[in-house]
Amino acid sequence: MSNSPAQISKAKDMNYARFLTAVSAARRASPIRAMIISLAGGAPNPDTFPFKSASVALNDGTSIDIGETLMKKALQYSATPGVPELVSWLKDLQKQLHNPPTLTYSPDKGQMAMCVTTGSQEGLSKVFEMLVNPGDNVLIDTPTYSGTLAAVKPLGCNLIGVPTDQHGIVPQALKEILSRWKPEDVSVPEKKSPKILYTIPNGGNPTGASLTTERKIEIYKIAQEYDLIIVEDDPYYFLQFNKPWAPSFLSMDVDGRVIRADSMSKILSSGLRIGYLTGPKPLIDRIILHMQASTLHTSAFTQVMILQLLQKWGVEGFLEHIESVIQFYRSQKDAMLASADKWLTGLAEWHSPTAGMFLWLKIHGVQDTHQMIMLKAISKEVLLVPGSAFNIDSSEPSSYVRASFSLSTPEQIDQGLERLASLIVEEIK
Repeated sequence: MSNSPAQISKAKDMNYARFLTAVSAARRASPIRAMIISLAGGAPNPDTFPFKSASVALNDGTSIDIGETLMKKALQYSATPGVPELVSWLKDLQKQLHNPPTLTYSPDKGQMAMCVTTGSQEGLSKVFEMLVNPGDNVLIDTPTYSGTLAAVKPLGCNLIGVPTDQHGIVPQALKEILSRWKPEDVSVPEKKSPKILYTIPNGGNPTGASLTTERKIEIYKIAQEYDLIIVEDDPYYFLQFNKPWAPSFLSMDVDGRVIRADSMSKILSSGLRIGYLTGPKPLIDRIILHMQASTLHTSAFTQVMILQLLQKWGVEGFLEHIESVIQFYRSQKDAMLASADKWLTGLAEWHSPTAGMFLWLKIHGVQDTHQMIMLKAISKEVLLVPGSAFNIDSSEPSSYVRASFSLSTPEQIDQGLERLASLIVEEIK
């Protein structure tokens, strides 16, 4: 579906060693995980497990069945990168959606690789632990997802917020920040030139902002100039309201400098905890080594369950399901925008999100929404998230609040924003 834009030409071969932390570089493959001799492994005998088979009813009246043989596979240890058939299916999906230039690379030059993770959060955490040393300068779009901040902050790095607007990261602002260094500084560790740029490109959490294709091309070129790895956290890719869907950084990745995190949480199930990382093989291999020493692998049962569904649907059926999900969230978004127009005109300002499930509201006359939300909103029986929760420094004041339109009915959304309007009026008196 996506092709690499012609405006981007390949830079130079990537030196992945310079991006790795000492801990990540020291990881070695598990000798037991590599064994195939039946007497050598420590896997339990599935005949002793109490589960025999399963049948899962689907919304369309059909079902997916996990028979006795497949159930034994689903309940046993599996390959660390993921159940091979699922990995193969997801690779084909990435090829159809993004057609990454790295598909044609040789393995040691950054060829595309993939692993299934326990939700995209596990994948992102391991990406940061692989790439971020104490004292490193890390570029991150601001405001940003609080879960990302929770994963990165303990690593002792210096988070540098890159300003955003309704179209995501502002390339000129990114360039101004990086102008503190020279491109040649990337080869001098003492200069602490940033190595990573993290961004949520579609329907950003909390802002709902989506990067335009033109900005992505410009940002990728800046990443080439300063030799940055782009961490593309895209859980709302499948919740884009307009067609055609925006081309991803992965689709532009002529160098092998993009690590992309996808998630099934918003479209199939958040509780099954299935995400997947796509990126250069030398880096994905490091993630897999980390998984070998931590989770071993994502639940094989949930992988098999999702695999059965995807094989039943095929890519076409999967994308049909996506369309129904988009339709739901689009109508929810429209309901929230209509209620915002009705109740918040003159009290707040906002932009219509082009993806995701959030509306980012700037409250007029309120310098910091934290007290208003945390102390007073409960008495009005309405809950939102104060903007400061998404700041690199959560003690910094924010005049924003995040409203989600994912779970509430249109009637509840309308009532909630009416209550918010009442709260704002009281606050600015």
